[in-house]
Amino acid sequence: MYKNSVQRFKEIVKILAHYGFGSVVDKKIKRQDESSPKNLRKAFEELGPTFIKIGQILSTRPDILPDPYIDELSKLQNNVPAECFEAINNVFENTFNISIKKAFKSFDEKPLASASIAQVHKATLFSGENVIVKIQRPNIKKQMNMDIEILSKIFSLAKLKLSDFIIDPQEALEELRYSTELELDFTNEVKNMKKFREFNKECNYVYSPNIVENFSSNKVITMEMIDGFNINNFSKLREYNYDREDIGKKLILSFFKQVFEDNFFHADPHPGNLLIYNGKICFIDFGLMGSLSKSLQEALNELIMAIVYEDIHKIISIIMSIGIKTGYVDRNNLYEDIDYILSAYMSTSLKNIKMSDLIQEILKCAKDNNLKFPKDLTMLIRSLVIVEGVAVKISPDINIMSIARPYVKSKNKTSLFSDFNLDNSLIRTRTFIKDTSRMPTKFVELSDSFLNGRAKLQLKIHGLEKSIRSLNRMVNRIVFALIIASMIISSSIILVYNIGPKILNISILGISGYLLAAFMGLWLLISIIRSGKL
Repeated sequence: MYKNSVQRFKEIVKILAHYGFGSVVDKKIKRQDESSPKNLRKAFEELGPTFIKIGQILSTRPDILPDPYIDELSKLQNNVPAECFEAINNVFENTFNISIKKAFKSFDEKPLASASIAQVHKATLFSGENVIVKIQRPNIKKQMNMDIEILSKIFSLAKLKLSDFIIDPQEALEELRYSTELELDFTNEVKNMKKFREFNKECNYVYSPNIVENFSSNKVITMEMIDGFNINNFSKLREYNYDREDIGKKLILSFFKQVFEDNFFHADPHPGNLLIYNGKICFIDFGLMGSLSKSLQEALNELIMAIVYEDIHKIISIIMSIGIKTGYVDRNNLYEDIDYILSAYMSTSLKNIKMSDLIQEILKCAKDNNLKFPKDLTMLIRSLVIVEGVAVKISPDINIMSIARPYVKSKNKTSLFSDFNLDNSLIRTRTFIKDTSRMPTKFVELSDSFLNGRAKLQLKIHGLEKSIRSLNRMVNRIVFALIIASMIISSSIILVYNIGPKILNISILGISGYLLAAFMGLWLLISIIRSGKL
């Protein structure tokens, strides 16, 4: 633990400088060399838990970071040196007022895994039940809070430098504060585990560990030990005669159930968090869970239905409704981009379509058209990408689109009339009939306006002001360059005829004109270089 924030600040600066500080603060992150993403990951790993958490948050945001950075930050490892047993025992004893030796029949002092926030030990209760004990590292909260405060000061000092950053640093920092508070309070993970078990208690192919309530708190989680193996352990799958295609299909169906029925999905379903246990897929590590608002969940359901039925107008309407506008959105341009994507994908067989790629293409298309999706949705897309990748590795011939189509259709059949409201339907029908009856009159009025010259056509060109500003800037630079050229020519004439006051028989006016022209020329050159458009 660091004695004060000054020492930690020096270490942060030293490590960032070693790996290239530009990897963190350069707003033109896409222009850096190929080693930048790897250097950023290594720097975060060396800087410890706070920066690992920052990397993990950023790895869930494909909407704000380029793919090479997402891929590298997804590899962030939590493996760090283990705390000594005495330190871990102190945390446990301070929490439950009983030592580990007295609480358990046996306790393995060597951790099974040692992560940045906690470490995991194998133990046995006096009842004979084997359990896993996850204990938070001592002083980890203090260290992470110190790092967050240091980052806050760095962002404040570099406010102007970071004003055009690829992401909003303060927004990212607030997200880090929130997620850190949640993750450091283990009662949240316990609640997630209980909620997940409740949702899946009747699902015969999904499982999650039981919680041992007596030894679970805000700093300790004690849970049932799962004597299984990782879902991508192919030798074990063969040894126990598991059908890999069946497992892959069940994994995808489970994820769809979590998203569309439970609205509570595992946000980090990589192979390390998926075990095979007694013929079931066992989910572990519930520190990061996702959910969508009701409106966003309905919009996502409609979006997948629109993709399945290839309804491009519906797709655009949904994207426009859920997207956050970051600039002017040209609906026609968006239509053409979506139409191109659908034409490329839908012209191939289902076997060749990766649903995660399709949704990511639509996400990128929205971003290119000044639309940003909510972070909850981007988290879901990342989880979908991970699940599909795991399923494809288990069963290479599996296709998530072929599973999604009948699943979504069947779920929508059951809910087709669930939201039907007779009063609303009658009101809409009355409005439609009323508006339809007015159409002939409105058509006559429109025709009359055209014939009498009262009709007006309003033409609005979007983006014209930006073009005019660029044109003004260009004209100003040309005028400035002409003034510099005229000064050079006039100064040359003055020097040739040696007019005016002289020093060492050289005209002061001529030399002054040259110096002023040189200064103005340098000013013009710097402004052009800073604009990034030579």
